[in-house]
Amino acid sequence: MAEELGERTEMPTPRRLGQARQRGQIAKSKDLSGAVDLIGAVLLLWMMGERMAAGLAVMVREVLDGRAFTVGASLTLEGVTGMGWWAAEQGARVLLPMLVMMFAVVYLAEFAQVRWLWSKETIRLDVNRLNPLSGFGRIFSTRTAAKTAVNAVKLVLVGSIGVTAGALRLREMAGLALLTPLGSYLAMGKILLEVLVWMLAVMLVIGVADWMYQKWQHTRDLKMTKQEVKDERRSMEGDMEVKGRRLRMAREAFYQRLGQSVPRADVVVTNPTHFAVALRYDEATMAAPVVVAKGTDLVAQRIREIAAVAGVPIVQRPALARALYAEVDVGRTVRPQYYAAVAEVLAYVYKLEERAA
Repeated sequence: MAEELGERTEMPTPRRLGQARQRGQIAKSKDLSGAVDLIGAVLLLWMMGERMAAGLAVMVREVLDGRAFTVGASLTLEGVTGMGWWAAEQGARVLLPMLVMMFAVVYLAEFAQVRWLWSKETIRLDVNRLNPLSGFGRIFSTRTAAKTAVNAVKLVLVGSIGVTAGALRLREMAGLALLTPLGSYLAMGKILLEVLVWMLAVMLVIGVADWMYQKWQHTRDLKMTKQEVKDERRSMEGDMEVKGRRLRMAREAFYQRLGQSVPRADVVVTNPTHFAVALRYDEATMAAPVVVAKGTDLVAQRIREIAAVAGVPIVQRPALARALYAEVDVGRTVRPQYYAAVAEVLAYVYKLEERAA
Protein backbone atom coordinates (compact mmCIF):
# COMPACT_ATOMS: atom_id res chain seq x y z
CA MET A 1 0.00 0.00 0.00
CA ALA A 2 2.82 2.38 0.91
CA GLU A 3 4.51 1.66 -2.42
CA GLU A 4 1.32 2.44 -4.32
CA LEU A 5 0.93 5.76 -2.50
CA GLY A 6 4.56 6.68 -3.17
CA GLU A 7 5.44 7.07 0.50
CA ARG A 8 9.10 7.56 1.36
CA THR A 9 9.79 4.46 3.44
CA GLU A 10 13.31 3.54 2.25
CA MET A 11 16.55 4.83 3.75
CA PRO A 12 18.55 7.12 1.43
CA THR A 13 21.20 5.40 -0.65
CA PRO A 14 24.85 6.50 -0.59
CA ARG A 15 24.36 8.08 -4.01
CA ARG A 16 21.42 10.17 -2.83
CA LEU A 17 23.37 11.25 0.27
CA GLY A 18 26.33 12.20 -1.92
CA GLN A 19 24.14 14.23 -4.26
CA ALA A 20 22.57 16.06 -1.32
CA ARG A 21 26.03 16.80 0.06
CA GLN A 22 27.13 18.25 -3.29
CA ARG A 23 24.12 20.58 -3.11
CA GLY A 24 25.22 21.68 0.37
CA GLN A 25 22.35 19.81 2.03
CA ILE A 26 23.98 18.35 5.15
CA ALA A 27 23.15 17.70 8.80
CA LYS A 28 24.57 20.51 10.90
CA SER A 29 23.73 21.92 14.32
CA LYS A 30 24.26 25.64 14.93
CA ASP A 31 23.65 25.09 18.63
CA LEU A 32 26.53 22.62 18.88
CA SER A 33 28.86 24.92 16.95
CA GLY A 34 27.89 27.86 19.14
CA ALA A 35 28.42 25.89 22.35
CA VAL A 36 31.85 24.68 21.24
CA ASP A 37 32.81 28.21 20.15
CA LEU A 38 31.82 29.67 23.53
CA ILE A 39 33.64 26.93 25.44
CA GLY A 40 36.74 27.54 23.34
CA ALA A 41 36.52 31.29 23.91
CA VAL A 42 36.22 30.84 27.69
CA LEU A 43 39.15 28.43 27.81
CA LEU A 44 41.31 30.74 25.71
CA LEU A 45 40.43 33.72 27.90
CA TRP A 46 41.27 31.68 30.97
CA MET A 47 44.66 30.67 29.53
CA MET A 48 45.60 33.90 27.74
CA GLY A 49 43.51 36.56 29.50
CA GLU A 50 46.21 37.57 31.97
CA ARG A 51 48.77 37.99 29.20
CA MET A 52 46.33 40.03 27.09
CA ALA A 53 45.37 42.25 30.03
CA ALA A 54 49.03 42.89 30.82
CA GLY A 55 49.76 43.76 27.20
CA LEU A 56 46.83 46.16 26.97
CA ALA A 57 47.85 47.75 30.29
CA VAL A 58 51.36 48.39 28.97
CA MET A 59 49.86 49.87 25.80
CA VAL A 60 47.59 52.24 27.74
CA ARG A 61 50.45 53.23 30.07
CA GLU A 62 52.68 54.15 27.14
CA VAL A 63 49.90 56.26 25.65
CA LEU A 64 49.27 58.11 28.92
CA ASP A 65 53.00 58.64 29.53
CA GLY A 66 53.48 60.10 26.06
CA ARG A 67 56.00 57.45 25.00
CA ALA A 68 53.79 56.19 22.19
CA PHE A 69 54.52 59.19 19.98
CA THR A 70 57.03 62.00 19.72
CA VAL A 71 56.39 65.18 21.66
CA GLY A 72 54.21 67.62 19.71
CA ALA A 73 53.65 65.28 16.81
CA SER A 74 50.16 64.43 18.02
CA LEU A 75 48.84 67.74 16.66
CA THR A 76 49.88 67.00 13.07
CA LEU A 77 48.40 64.65 10.48
CA GLU A 78 51.66 62.72 10.35
CA GLY A 79 51.67 62.33 14.12
CA VAL A 80 48.07 61.09 14.24
CA THR A 81 48.76 58.64 11.40
CA GLY A 82 51.86 57.34 13.16
CA MET A 83 49.90 56.98 16.38
CA GLY A 84 47.24 54.96 14.55
CA TRP A 85 49.81 52.61 13.04
CA TRP A 86 51.48 52.19 16.42
CA ALA A 87 48.15 51.37 18.09
CA ALA A 88 47.30 48.87 15.34
CA GLU A 89 50.69 47.18 15.66
CA GLN A 90 50.52 46.95 19.45
CA GLY A 91 46.90 45.77 19.40
CA ALA A 92 47.70 43.08 16.82
CA ARG A 93 50.66 41.90 18.89
CA VAL A 94 48.44 41.55 21.95
CA LEU A 95 45.20 40.27 20.39
CA LEU A 96 46.37 38.37 17.29
CA PRO A 97 47.34 35.10 19.10
CA MET A 98 43.90 35.00 20.73
CA LEU A 99 42.13 35.71 17.44
CA VAL A 100 44.12 33.03 15.58
CA MET A 101 43.37 30.42 18.24
CA MET A 102 39.68 31.38 18.26
CA PHE A 103 39.55 31.06 14.47
CA ALA A 104 41.04 27.57 14.79
CA VAL A 105 38.38 26.62 17.37
CA VAL A 106 35.54 27.88 15.14
CA TYR A 107 36.97 26.11 12.10
CA LEU A 108 37.35 22.79 13.93
CA ALA A 109 33.81 23.05 15.35
CA GLU A 110 32.45 23.40 11.81
CA PHE A 111 34.82 20.87 10.25
CA ALA A 112 33.87 18.18 12.79
CA GLN A 113 30.29 18.29 11.53
CA VAL A 114 30.68 19.11 7.84
CA ARG A 115 34.15 17.79 6.96
CA TRP A 116 35.69 19.26 3.80
CA LEU A 117 32.93 20.48 1.50
CA TRP A 118 32.84 22.87 -1.44
CA SER A 119 29.45 23.38 -3.04
CA LYS A 120 28.58 25.92 -5.73
CA GLU A 121 24.89 25.52 -4.99
CA THR A 122 25.15 27.38 -1.69
CA ILE A 123 26.63 30.52 -3.29
CA ARG A 124 24.51 30.50 -6.46
CA LEU A 125 22.08 33.42 -6.81
CA ASP A 126 18.49 32.29 -6.31
CA VAL A 127 16.02 34.82 -7.70
CA ASN A 128 13.16 33.22 -5.78
CA ARG A 129 14.77 34.31 -2.51
CA LEU A 130 14.40 37.93 -3.62
CA ASN A 131 10.64 37.52 -3.96
CA PRO A 132 8.94 39.30 -0.99
CA LEU A 133 5.95 36.96 -1.07
CA SER A 134 8.09 33.83 -0.73
CA GLY A 135 10.15 35.61 1.94
CA PHE A 136 7.05 36.33 4.01
CA GLY A 137 6.01 32.74 3.50
CA ARG A 138 9.29 31.50 4.96
CA ILE A 139 9.12 33.93 7.88
CA PHE A 140 5.57 33.06 8.90
CA SER A 141 5.71 29.35 8.09
CA THR A 142 4.89 26.64 10.60
CA ARG A 143 8.47 25.39 10.57
CA THR A 144 9.83 28.87 11.38
CA ALA A 145 7.35 29.28 14.21
CA ALA A 146 8.33 25.92 15.66
CA LYS A 147 12.02 26.82 15.42
CA THR A 148 11.39 30.15 17.17
CA ALA A 149 9.50 28.41 19.97
CA VAL A 150 12.31 25.88 20.42
CA ASN A 151 14.92 28.65 20.53
CA ALA A 152 12.86 30.47 23.15
CA VAL A 153 12.72 27.32 25.27
CA LYS A 154 16.49 26.92 24.94
CA LEU A 155 17.05 30.52 26.00
CA VAL A 156 14.77 30.15 29.02
CA LEU A 157 16.45 26.88 30.00
CA VAL A 158 20.00 28.29 29.78
CA GLY A 159 18.96 31.50 31.52
CA SER A 160 17.21 29.64 34.33
CA ILE A 161 20.30 27.51 34.89
CA GLY A 162 22.43 30.65 35.11
CA VAL A 163 20.02 32.38 37.49
CA THR A 164 19.76 29.26 39.66
CA ALA A 165 23.53 28.83 39.82
CA GLY A 166 23.90 32.51 40.73
CA ALA A 167 21.17 32.35 43.36
CA LEU A 168 22.99 29.52 45.11
CA ARG A 169 25.95 31.90 45.56
CA LEU A 170 24.01 34.87 46.94
CA ARG A 171 25.46 34.48 50.42
CA GLU A 172 28.99 34.49 49.04
CA MET A 173 28.20 37.52 46.88
CA ALA A 174 26.80 39.37 49.91
CA GLY A 175 30.10 38.87 51.76
CA LEU A 176 32.22 40.38 48.98
CA ALA A 177 32.05 43.82 50.65
CA LEU A 178 33.89 42.49 53.69
CA LEU A 179 36.88 41.31 51.64
CA THR A 180 39.86 43.19 50.34
CA PRO A 181 39.67 44.49 46.73
CA LEU A 182 41.90 41.64 45.52
CA GLY A 183 39.98 39.06 47.54
CA SER A 184 36.61 40.31 46.31
CA TYR A 185 37.92 40.26 42.74
CA LEU A 186 39.08 36.65 43.05
CA ALA A 187 35.88 35.52 44.79
CA MET A 188 33.68 37.21 42.18
CA GLY A 189 35.70 35.63 39.39
CA LYS A 190 35.26 32.21 40.96
CA ILE A 191 31.48 32.68 41.26
CA LEU A 192 31.17 33.89 37.67
CA LEU A 193 33.28 30.98 36.45
CA GLU A 194 31.06 28.43 38.21
CA VAL A 195 27.89 29.99 36.78
CA LEU A 196 29.46 30.09 33.33
CA VAL A 197 30.53 26.45 33.53
CA TRP A 198 26.98 25.37 34.37
CA MET A 199 25.53 27.42 31.50
CA LEU A 200 28.10 26.13 28.99
CA ALA A 201 27.48 22.54 30.10
CA VAL A 202 23.75 22.94 29.46
CA MET A 203 24.44 24.58 26.09
CA LEU A 204 26.73 21.69 25.13
CA VAL A 205 24.06 19.12 26.04
CA ILE A 206 21.49 21.06 24.02
CA GLY A 207 23.92 21.26 21.09
CA VAL A 208 24.58 17.51 21.08
CA ALA A 209 20.84 16.79 21.24
CA ASP A 210 20.21 19.24 18.39
CA TRP A 211 22.97 17.66 16.30
CA MET A 212 21.40 14.21 16.74
CA TYR A 213 18.02 15.66 15.79
CA GLN A 214 19.45 17.36 12.71
CA LYS A 215 20.98 14.07 11.55
CA TRP A 216 17.64 12.30 12.04
CA GLN A 217 15.78 15.09 10.22
CA HIS A 218 18.33 15.09 7.39
CA THR A 219 17.94 11.34 6.88
CA ARG A 220 14.15 11.62 7.08
CA ASP A 221 14.06 14.38 4.45
CA LEU A 222 16.15 12.29 2.05
CA LYS A 223 14.14 9.07 2.39
CA MET A 224 13.13 7.47 -0.89
CA THR A 225 10.21 5.56 -2.29
CA LYS A 226 10.66 1.96 -3.39
CA GLN A 227 10.31 3.06 -7.00
CA GLU A 228 13.07 5.66 -6.60
CA VAL A 229 15.38 2.98 -5.17
CA LYS A 230 14.62 0.71 -8.11
CA ASP A 231 15.16 3.49 -10.64
CA GLU A 232 18.47 4.46 -9.05
CA ARG A 233 19.69 0.86 -8.98
CA ARG A 234 18.68 0.45 -12.62
CA SER A 235 20.45 3.66 -13.64
CA MET A 236 23.64 2.71 -11.77
CA GLU A 237 23.88 -0.91 -12.80
CA GLY A 238 22.30 -0.55 -16.23
CA ASP A 239 19.89 -2.95 -17.81
CA MET A 240 20.65 -6.50 -16.66
CA GLU A 241 20.33 -7.89 -20.16
CA VAL A 242 22.80 -5.36 -21.57
CA LYS A 243 25.14 -5.98 -18.67
CA GLY A 244 24.96 -9.74 -19.20
CA ARG A 245 25.66 -9.30 -22.91
CA ARG A 246 28.70 -7.18 -22.13
CA LEU A 247 29.98 -9.77 -19.68
CA ARG A 248 29.56 -12.56 -22.25
CA MET A 249 31.35 -10.53 -24.91
CA ALA A 250 34.21 -9.76 -22.51
CA ARG A 251 34.46 -13.42 -21.51
CA GLU A 252 34.50 -14.56 -25.14
CA ALA A 253 37.20 -12.00 -26.01
CA PHE A 254 39.27 -13.13 -23.04
CA TYR A 255 39.06 -16.80 -23.98
CA GLN A 256 39.85 -15.89 -27.58
CA ARG A 257 43.04 -14.23 -26.41
CA LEU A 258 43.87 -17.34 -24.40
CA GLY A 259 43.35 -19.45 -27.51
CA GLN A 260 45.89 -17.30 -29.34
CA SER A 261 48.54 -16.89 -26.64
CA VAL A 262 48.66 -20.32 -24.94
CA PRO A 263 49.55 -22.33 -28.12
CA ARG A 264 52.60 -20.04 -28.58
CA ALA A 265 53.88 -20.84 -25.06
CA ASP A 266 56.81 -23.18 -24.42
CA VAL A 267 55.46 -24.55 -21.15
CA VAL A 268 52.50 -24.21 -18.75
CA VAL A 269 53.40 -24.27 -15.04
CA THR A 270 50.52 -25.47 -12.83
CA ASN A 271 49.58 -25.79 -9.15
CA PRO A 272 48.32 -28.41 -10.46
CA THR A 273 44.60 -27.43 -10.43
CA HIS A 274 44.13 -23.95 -9.00
CA PHE A 275 46.87 -21.98 -10.82
CA ALA A 276 48.23 -22.07 -14.35
CA VAL A 277 50.90 -19.81 -15.88
CA ALA A 278 51.94 -20.06 -19.54
CA LEU A 279 55.58 -19.09 -20.30
CA ARG A 280 57.28 -18.35 -23.60
CA TYR A 281 60.99 -17.83 -24.22
CA ASP A 282 62.84 -16.99 -27.43
CA GLU A 283 66.56 -16.77 -26.84
CA ALA A 284 67.09 -14.63 -29.91
CA THR A 285 64.55 -11.91 -29.11
CA MET A 286 63.89 -12.11 -25.36
CA ALA A 287 66.12 -11.26 -22.41
CA ALA A 288 64.04 -13.47 -20.09
CA PRO A 289 60.95 -15.71 -20.27
CA VAL A 290 57.62 -13.87 -20.62
CA VAL A 291 54.25 -14.73 -19.05
CA VAL A 292 51.81 -14.93 -21.97
CA ALA A 293 48.76 -16.13 -19.99
CA LYS A 294 47.76 -16.91 -16.41
CA GLY A 295 44.64 -17.75 -14.44
CA THR A 296 43.05 -19.53 -11.51
CA ASP A 297 40.37 -22.21 -11.16
CA LEU A 298 38.19 -22.20 -14.33
CA VAL A 299 40.62 -20.04 -16.29
CA ALA A 300 43.49 -22.29 -15.22
CA GLN A 301 41.49 -25.30 -16.39
CA ARG A 302 40.87 -23.60 -19.75
CA ILE A 303 44.61 -22.86 -20.11
CA ARG A 304 45.44 -26.52 -19.47
CA GLU A 305 42.85 -27.66 -22.01
CA ILE A 306 44.20 -25.33 -24.72
CA ALA A 307 47.77 -26.40 -23.92
CA ALA A 308 46.85 -30.09 -24.14
CA VAL A 309 45.22 -29.60 -27.54
CA ALA A 310 48.13 -27.51 -28.84
CA GLY A 311 50.74 -29.93 -27.50
CA VAL A 312 52.29 -27.46 -25.04
CA PRO A 313 54.01 -29.29 -22.15
CA ILE A 314 52.33 -28.97 -18.73
CA VAL A 315 54.66 -29.09 -15.72
CA GLN A 316 53.53 -29.20 -12.10
CA ARG A 317 55.46 -26.74 -9.94
CA PRO A 318 53.00 -25.52 -7.26
CA ALA A 319 55.23 -22.98 -5.51
CA LEU A 320 56.54 -21.53 -8.76
CA ALA A 321 53.06 -21.33 -10.29
CA ARG A 322 51.66 -19.44 -7.28
CA ALA A 323 54.63 -17.05 -7.20
CA LEU A 324 54.51 -16.26 -10.93
CA TYR A 325 50.73 -15.72 -10.82
CA ALA A 326 50.98 -13.33 -7.86
CA GLU A 327 54.00 -11.28 -8.91
CA VAL A 328 54.24 -11.24 -12.74
CA ASP A 329 51.62 -9.64 -14.97
CA VAL A 330 50.71 -10.96 -18.41
CA GLY A 331 53.17 -9.65 -21.01
CA ARG A 332 55.91 -9.05 -18.42
CA THR A 333 59.19 -10.88 -18.08
CA VAL A 334 59.90 -13.18 -15.15
CA ARG A 335 61.64 -11.52 -12.21
CA PRO A 336 65.33 -12.33 -11.64
CA GLN A 337 64.68 -14.28 -8.43
CA TYR A 338 62.74 -16.85 -10.45
CA TYR A 339 65.28 -17.25 -13.29
CA ALA A 340 66.80 -20.43 -11.85
CA ALA A 341 63.44 -22.15 -11.25
CA VAL A 342 62.08 -21.20 -14.68
CA ALA A 343 65.35 -22.22 -16.38
CA GLU A 344 65.09 -25.62 -14.69
CA VAL A 345 61.55 -26.07 -16.03
CA LEU A 346 62.53 -24.99 -19.55
CA ALA A 347 65.54 -27.27 -19.53
CA TYR A 348 63.30 -30.16 -18.50
CA VAL A 349 60.89 -29.33 -21.34
CA TYR A 350 63.67 -29.01 -23.91
CA LYS A 351 65.07 -32.39 -22.80
CA LEU A 352 61.65 -33.99 -23.25
CA GLU A 353 61.40 -32.50 -26.75
CA GLU A 354 64.87 -33.83 -27.64
CA ARG A 355 63.93 -37.33 -26.50
CA ALA A 356 60.68 -37.14 -28.44
CA ALA A 357 62.60 -36.03 -31.52
